[in-house]
Amino acid sequence: MATSRAPLLDLRLLGRHQIAAGLATAVDFGTMVALVELLQLPPALATVLSATCGGIVNFTVERLWAFRRRHGGSARSQAGRYAAVSFGGAMLNAVLLQGILFLSSVPYVLARGFVSIAVSLAYAYPMHMRVVFRVASDPRRRERPIDPTPPTMIEDSP
Repeated sequence: MATSRAPLLDLRLLGRHQIAAGLATAVDFGTMVALVELLQLPPALATVLSATCGGIVNFTVERLWAFRRRHGGSARSQAGRYAAVSFGGAMLNAVLLQGILFLSSVPYVLARGFVSIAVSLAYAYPMHMRVVFRVASDPRRRERPIDPTPPTMIEDSP
C-alpha cells in the first residue's frame, strides 16, 4: 500500500529550513561565544543554553515562514513537539561537540559549526518535517463520516 506522506527530500522546504536554521545559528553562536568568552562556561554547557535561544528564533521563523503551508496545528501543540525535538538536538549537538573536542584540537567554534550543520541536516530537518510541522491531514485520504444510527440486528427466520 502506498504511503500518503510527502517525500522527505523537498528541496524548496529544505532550503527554507536551512535559511531559518542559519538565522537561528547566528543567535545560537553569538550566545555561545558570549557565554564561553565572557562568562567562562564550558563549551558543551554553553551549547545547551545557546541552542535554547537559537531554538526560539528557529521555531518562530519556521512556523511563520518555512513550514507555514504544511500544518494546521496550533502553535501550542507544535511548540511542545518542537521543544522535545530541540532538546534532543541540543543534547546531540553537545555530545558530538564534546566528542570532537576530546578527540581533536579543533577550535570549539569550528567544531560547533561542523556539528550544527550535520545535526541540522540529519536530525532537525527530518524531525521538523515529520514530527513538529507534520501535515495535519491529507485531503486525498478522507475518512468516511461515522453513521450515527445504531446497527440493526438481523433476526434468523425459523
